[in-house]
Amino acid sequence: MQTLGLILVCLLLEFVGSITLHDFSTALGAEASRFFYMGDGKLHIRNSHDGREVNVNMLNPDGSLNEEGLAAVDTVFGFPTGEKGGHISLRLLFMLDYFTDKAAPDKVIHLDSGYRTPIYNRKLKESGGNVAQTSTHIDGMAIDFFIKGVDSKGLWETIRRENCCGVGHYGGNDIHLDSGKPRFWEAATSKVGTGESDFNRRIYLSTEYDHYKAGERVRLALSSISHFGFGVAKKMRIVRDSVPEVNVAMITLQGDDECILIGERRTSRFLYTTLPPDLPSGRYRVRLEFCHMPFRQMPREVLSNTLEVAGFWAR
Repeated sequence: MQTLGLILVCLLLEFVGSITLHDFSTALGAEASRFFYMGDGKLHIRNSHDGREVNVNMLNPDGSLNEEGLAAVDTVFGFPTGEKGGHISLRLLFMLDYFTDKAAPDKVIHLDSGYRTPIYNRKLKESGGNVAQTSTHIDGMAIDFFIKGVDSKGLWETIRRENCCGVGHYGGNDIHLDSGKPRFWEAATSKVGTGESDFNRRIYLSTEYDHYKAGERVRLALSSISHFGFGVAKKMRIVRDSVPEVNVAMITLQGDDECILIGERRTSRFLYTTLPPDLPSGRYRVRLEFCHMPFRQMPREVLSNTLEVAGFWAR
């Protein structure tokens, strides 16, 4: 009875909160309302190794994504835009913009590590670097950076309090920021080299954006993968963010098979589904089940990040 009462209270609170959702439906063609953490849309980044630099607005005047500007950002990150079929994680870029705007508006962000190929990441690890096998740098979801004149430990503490993302500090100038599973660490607590990420144990599911409209198409991506050759179930569940045990709706991944094989990284980055058109306003997560699992240590399912939906009762 106590559990049932808790669920009912959480559902009531979510219902009340959903009534006051900001109406971003008029801006859904504009990415200006897509993320929980967004700055002014401007980034000034310099690559510490090759000197490449970009000072760009990621948004056009109408709020849509500035594709040319984002491609320039990809270049500074060392991310092969054409080969990957997309950009560096947009959630990462807008979070970076948000936190650096608060700490040091208009200052240059010095990038020490951006995108890494799996081969380069492995070489760093083999040479003794403090590098994770499933580093989010491989997925184009991470940056190691510093800003001159800004206390990196203080900025790390500011970001970790938000519980929004991955943020690490190893004692020097650099901060690691990623758009993966919310977590934080220092050099002594990083668990790099412990084998914790083996057997896909740290696999993470994320949506491309944070804000969606009911009935909208959603791109999903899996990251922090140690081994490919597993499958994902075509049928997924939408659950309430506040009570993940409560199933709200079923959604279906695009694909022919009931168990969709994830054989390489590109497939893992482009999974598509569509939200139900009658999904009520609220905050949700997506529950994805795995199939054809090559390891018994691999989790049977994974929950996505939180997404906020403007549904059929949104103003």
